Order: sequence, then C-alpha cells, then structure tokens
Amino acid sequence: MFFSRPIVAEILESLRREPPLLQVMVGPRQVGKTTAAQQIVEELKWPAHSVTADSPTPYPPEWIEVQWQMAERLPGSGPVLLVLDEVQKVPGWAEVTKKLWDNEHKTGGRIRPLLLGSSALLAQKGLTESLAGRFFLHRMMHWSWPEMQHAFEWNLDRWLYFGGYPGAAPFATNVDQWKRYVTDSLIETVIARDVLQLQTVNKPALLRHLFGLATGYPAQILSYNKMLGQLHDAGNTTTLAHYLNLLETAFLVAGPPLFTAGEVRRRASSPKLILWNNALINAVALHSFDQIRRDPSTWGRLVENAVGAHLLNHLHGPPWRVSYWRDGNLEVDFVVSHGNNTWALEVKSGKTARRSGLAAFRKRYPEAKVWLVGADGIPLEEFFSKPPQDWLT
Repeated sequence: MFFSRPIVAEILESLRREPPLLQVMVGPRQVGKTTAAQQIVEELKWPAHSVTADSPTPYPPEWIEVQWQMAERLPGSGPVLLVLDEVQKVPGWAEVTKKLWDNEHKTGGRIRPLLLGSSALLAQKGLTESLAGRFFLHRMMHWSWPEMQHAFEWNLDRWLYFGGYPGAAPFATNVDQWKRYVTDSLIETVIARDVLQLQTVNKPALLRHLFGLATGYPAQILSYNKMLGQLHDAGNTTTLAHYLNLLETAFLVAGPPLFTAGEVRRRASSPKLILWNNALINAVALHSFDQIRRDPSTWGRLVENAVGAHLLNHLHGPPWRVSYWRDGNLEVDFVVSHGNNTWALEVKSGKTARRSGLAAFRKRYPEAKVWLVGADGIPLEEFFSKPPQDWLT
C-alpha cells in the first residue's frame, strides 16, 4: 500500500524554495515521519544521506558533524539532502547544527538538512534558542479518520476505538496483539526514550502512574489534589503539573486548562485530561471493543476525547488555544480561542447526563460562537472528516 500524507508535498515545496532553510518535521512516534522522509528522498531525486540517532545510548555531538561530512562527499554538484532522524537524542544537537548550517550558508554549500524529532521539546528548546530564524517547522501529527479510512478502509467506530497509528493497524484484527503492540512499541518506547531518557525525572514511577491515571479518565477534569490522592509515590502539585507537561511534549497526554475572562489559567486551574490518540486509552483498557461500544457512557468519553485530540492535533501554535469552561455544575466541553474569536464546542454522544453550560457561557461571553458535535449538531462523520479550522471560521 502506498499512501502519501499532505506534509510530504509541503516539505518538498519548502526544500526547493530559495533561500534554503533548515526543514524540521516534529510529531509523535509511529505516525510515519520516517516513511515521509523516504518518500521525500525518492521524489526529490537528489543525492541523499539518511541516518537516525534513535539509539539506546546517545550519540556524541560529533556524530552530526560526521554525518554532515558524509553527505558532502556524495557525488554531484547540486543540492544534497541530509536526513537526521530523532536528532533531539544527540546532546548539544542544536549548537552543532547551528555552526554547520551557518558555515553552509556562508559558503553556499550543497547540504539541505531535514531534521526529524518525536518530541515537542525539539521545537521548544533547540530550535527557538539556538536556531531562531534558520528553520521552517512542519508538524506531522496523529492520523485523522479520513486518512485511516483511505489507507485501511476503517469506519468511524473503528478509528474511535483503535485510534490513528498506521503501524498498529495490521494488528487490529487481533485485539490482544494490538494492545501488546501499542503498549510495548509505542507507549513504553515513548516514555522510556522520549521522556525519561531526555529529561530529568526524579520520580519515574510517578510519571508512569500519571499516564496510567490519564488513560482511566479520558476527557475528564481532575484537580491535581485529586490526582495526588490516587497516585502512589505522589509528590506535590507542582511536580504533577511538570510531569503532565512532559507527557504533553511527547504527544501522550495533554491537559487543556480552564477558560476564563478570555484568558487561559494554566497554573491555578484543574486540567482536562486528553489523550492525543484514542489508541493510548484502549491499549491499556480491560474491556473489548464490543463491550465499550455497548456502554454509552464509556463510548461517549471516547468520542469526547477524540474531539479534543482532533482539536489539539490540528490547532498548533500561539494563535490557537484549546481549553474548557466550568462554573459550578455547568460545563462546556471545549473552548477554542483564536485572536478575538471564541468558539464553544459541546459534544453530544451518550456521556453521563450533566448540565450543559452553553447557555451560561453564551450569557457571559455573548460574542462567542457555538457548535454542537454529535447528536442534534454536526454529525460525527462530518466533523472528523475535516480539519477543525474548517469549522472555526
């Protein structure tokens, strides 16, 4: 099966553009970044050198210089594509790349780097601190339902349960094998290599327990104090907030905060736990697809989490903010802000009955627009078939 994601054409256009910039592709593991890079190599037909730094023990900074020199030795006089996969694993990678790229730029060299990384920290630290003004960032996120439908002929229910990891799709006919694959090859690899190996985590068991807690409370609001009461080896609320941020940078769990007065309060508010991909929930769940599908409350939480993940996977950067709203027993599932525009989204899909806060939210923020997703609103098939930006206009 051949399937090319839109980001391939986007990066090809960027690589051919003058003056050249460092091209950076960031996204979760197992969403096809390496495959996309291979497709770019084949399409460009430039001489290319592709390597990965995804090793159990980190390579030294000199490793990047060696790969750069090997690319320079490729025959020809035109551009050379250098693909460095999981480059954030190399200590000091940004400083080394900056030095090499600045020299390349001065001398009019041939190297056109494409850097791949599975941690958002790649963008937050090395790029903004050392490589500012030298790169163009591309985000390759989890697969949407239309992509899984096109590539694997999945219906919406199948995507809502098994999520958007193409590498796990062949195992979906055997749920036990699918769960083992997602747990061992995705979850454990991300936590061990992309979080614990790259960050200082004083209580790794607590971080793992926090992830496990999030999978049991998808699309639910939990205060940090409540989390502390359910976690072993608990630290304090500051530690939990930091660990939740680490899980977010690894594209596992996000914690959209409370929306209030047009601003987002991150420190003081309780987070709403959203798994970036529904596969992360069901891989560790005890119930089968049929059991969950017959339970309106559990299925409703899966749908609501998928809506939140759909927003997070598509609405990137400072212009967009995803949050929720609550006042007493009144609640709005998601609030999206973009500049002076605000949208309130309520998901109707069989969740446990509670009082919708849409009317109260509109009364407090009369300029806000409202979308109902699911029953009595946008059909789920239609909502998930488009990027959320198409609805937020």
